[in-house]
Amino acid sequence: MDHIERNYQILKDKMIDQMEYTFEYGRELIDRELDAGIFDVVVKPIVKAFYKNWVDHEAREGTLKQIMVTLDVAKKLVKNGSEEKFHELIEQNFQEYLQGDQTYMQCDKSHKSFKELKKITKKCFISQVEGAVRFLKIDEDVIDYDELTKITFDTKEQAYRALSQQLDYNDAGIKIVENDPSILNIPTGKKTIIRILRKGFEETKERLLKRLDRVYD
Repeated sequence: MDHIERNYQILKDKMIDQMEYTFEYGRELIDRELDAGIFDVVVKPIVKAFYKNWVDHEAREGTLKQIMVTLDVAKKLVKNGSEEKFHELIEQNFQEYLQGDQTYMQCDKSHKSFKELKKITKKCFISQVEGAVRFLKIDEDVIDYDELTKITFDTKEQAYRALSQQLDYNDAGIKIVENDPSILNIPTGKKTIIRILRKGFEETKERLLKRLDRVYD
């Protein structure tokens, strides 16, 4: 296996592990947040049923699609050395990536804020592809994601900037939904779901930043 395929597999495994952790953490967060609110007694079973159905039938498949689209585009760029084709490949593959995006799938496409949300999603896709390209290019001997990260980014500050860019796009997308929940195509419990979405993002952000501290310790 050459270094590109090796790094591809390391990234794929890590991204899938992160996806599964996020889904499981979401279940725990729903129980924790809803148990804390007396006005959520009626909403809780609806939200839990929605989340389970979403994970089992939409979210996992969609997120896997995004992972594969991102990594495959990055691999084409690295193997062909065709940086001039970057924007062409982004345009060719963005719609498929978008079809796997869960915010996109749960939103009203005719909503006034949808175009802005779509722009942010595209920026996030571009950022993810750029990051994957950097990882796939590494030809030094590495055995896991932590080692790959340390070689890809010489310092914690560089790794932090790359991570922060993607987190900022995620944050911007959540803010659009927070500012106008009517963009969501969810029949009930919108405020509860948005609160859980924000809480999950903030705790995930903290966990990822702590991982960087550990990797560069």
